[in-house]
Amino acid sequence: MTNNKPAGASAPRPFTPAPVTRPAGLAGRVQLQAATPDAVLAVVPHMLGFYPSRSLVVLGLGDQNRVMVTFRYDLPTPPDSQLAEDIAEHACYVLDRERICSALLVGYGPEDLVAPVVGATAIRLVSSGVELHEVLRADSGRYWSMLCDDPACCPPGGRSYDPGSHPAAAAMTEAGLAAQPDREALARTLQRPPGSADVIATATSRALHRLAQLTELGEADGDRDPQLRATRIGRREVQRAIRRYRAGETIDSIEHLAWLAVLVADLRVRDDAWARMDPAYPDHHCRLWTDVLRCAALDYAPAPAALLAFAAWQAGNGVLAAIAVDRALSADPSYSMALLLSEAIQAALPPSAARLPMTPAAVAASYAAATDDALGDRVTPPGRTSRSGQGGRKRSGSAGRRTGSAGRNGEPGGIGAGQGRPRPAAASRRARRRAVSR
Repeated sequence: MTNNKPAGASAPRPFTPAPVTRPAGLAGRVQLQAATPDAVLAVVPHMLGFYPSRSLVVLGLGDQNRVMVTFRYDLPTPPDSQLAEDIAEHACYVLDRERICSALLVGYGPEDLVAPVVGATAIRLVSSGVELHEVLRADSGRYWSMLCDDPACCPPGGRSYDPGSHPAAAAMTEAGLAAQPDREALARTLQRPPGSADVIATATSRALHRLAQLTELGEADGDRDPQLRATRIGRREVQRAIRRYRAGETIDSIEHLAWLAVLVADLRVRDDAWARMDPAYPDHHCRLWTDVLRCAALDYAPAPAALLAFAAWQAGNGVLAAIAVDRALSADPSYSMALLLSEAIQAALPPSAARLPMTPAAVAASYAAATDDALGDRVTPPGRTSRSGQGGRKRSGSAGRRTGSAGRNGEPGGIGAGQGRPRPAAASRRARRRAVSR
């Protein structure tokens, strides 16, 4: 494939893309050199995390047909030729940007929905110099090769397949890459445990009471920033949890997890956790923030959800990152850290763009300087700060309730501010409505 654009160049036309999965671990070693179609169809759900339907899945292949990237688009319903061209153009852009010269396409659904999108995408990729390893259509337990017209090889009625019973599926499940029945089922894995609503509400109330007591103690002692005591405890608690998960341990107590959810509502605590997202521990960070999110009260879901989204994006799991962003924005549509991550994921930016521009020490120094400036200028009345968001009076986020990250007005120079922001391509409004793929 001829590639005259630098990596990260803008898409040729605006489009809201699918989250891109860049496999790691066992998934990163999947090779399709000698794979049969039923083996490919068994692997795809585990690469995505769920069984797709009415979708186009693109697998970008590297040396020896190793799967480098996987991304999915919803098929326009009813068929729409313009959206089909948009999808084709964007798929070509992603593979071109990643310098991938070989691909495999799988269309899931009835022929009248699959053919327009797969046909447009195949033509665009071939014209760009991409070699098509295979083009499959799968529907209702049967598959067809769209590159083969030999009825002896590919009968008109298709061939049957059972992805769940294939040895490749069993191997990936055993390695921890389970596939949920659909995207909604994957999203449900981030919901609170059944019957835990009252326990979480009580735990959250106790956490807020603890924070209020710390703030009152600071006020009584005449601290310049009375809530800084709570912030320091929050940082220590979250750092302890990170070390615990990196060591392979977990936290099972809803009380403890709800406490962590309340603590990271403070931007200074959240950004310290954000700065500790070591790419060497992607699965550990994802497990930690999944557990915290599942035990977070609704008002305290945005911060752990956004942290999970970043960890998942950093790990190359675009689907989980997109679901976590949705969870954050459903609780607070203007939570700016989630909005920033949403733009990065929709632009199909690679995990390399998730490098952090600041260390934990730099984050702490930035907030300390901003607090000193605010106190010196008497912007905030003594005994209260607009950024810390603790004691149940203000929570980090938006609209005067919570303050999100990523350069929001009034936020000191934390991770979201200043350098290091991704600059994703703009999104087509029409494509956003009809062909967004997650």
